[in-house]
Amino acid sequence: MTKPTQKPRSRRDILDRLKRDGPSDASALAQAMGVTPMAVRQHLYDLQAEGMVTTQEDPRTVGRPAKLWQLTPAADQYFPDAHADLAVGLIDALKNSLGQDALDLLIAERSRRQSADYAATLSKPETLRDKLDALAKIRTREGYMAMVEPLADTDGYLFIENHCPICSAAKACTGLCAMELTVFKIALGPDIRVERTDHILAGARRCAYRVTPC
Repeated sequence: MTKPTQKPRSRRDILDRLKRDGPSDASALAQAMGVTPMAVRQHLYDLQAEGMVTTQEDPRTVGRPAKLWQLTPAADQYFPDAHADLAVGLIDALKNSLGQDALDLLIAERSRRQSADYAATLSKPETLRDKLDALAKIRTREGYMAMVEPLADTDGYLFIENHCPICSAAKACTGLCAMELTVFKIALGPDIRVERTDHILAGARRCAYRVTPC
């Protein structure tokens, strides 16, 4: 696999922000980065020429629609993919050699260990927010670009993962995603309800989980 060309820091910041925050206009990006909108637009046009970003119109604006910039699938090469080719190859080899049941057992064992590791860390924080912040730190270290936002309509939070570093493997083995939801439920405990609201494999730009007390 060809390594992506190294990007100047400001252009890399644009890629990171679009990945984390979703579609944004040039002015919002410039304000967040502390640079001029003109400088951001020049980088965006360069990235667009390389096929890394594209635009859409924001219909919510009054008058002339604002231009929102968003990443294309080609930009995924700049974010961790956890050795995609190797993972997919191993999944296919295991399935072909030992069958689907063996693969399911392997995924279940991995999830059991992951749940235990997460639960051990999350047993220390007392509040739900603190637990989710701790989980976000773990998942970010693992490449998921995780963050936590409070829900506006109830006493709970939205747990967001802006990147999936195992996306290729998850496409080859959907059981990985199914078990991920189970892992969160076990790690956070029986008094917490976890529901997936956005799913990258279903076409969303991120994975998100609604987390509320039972």
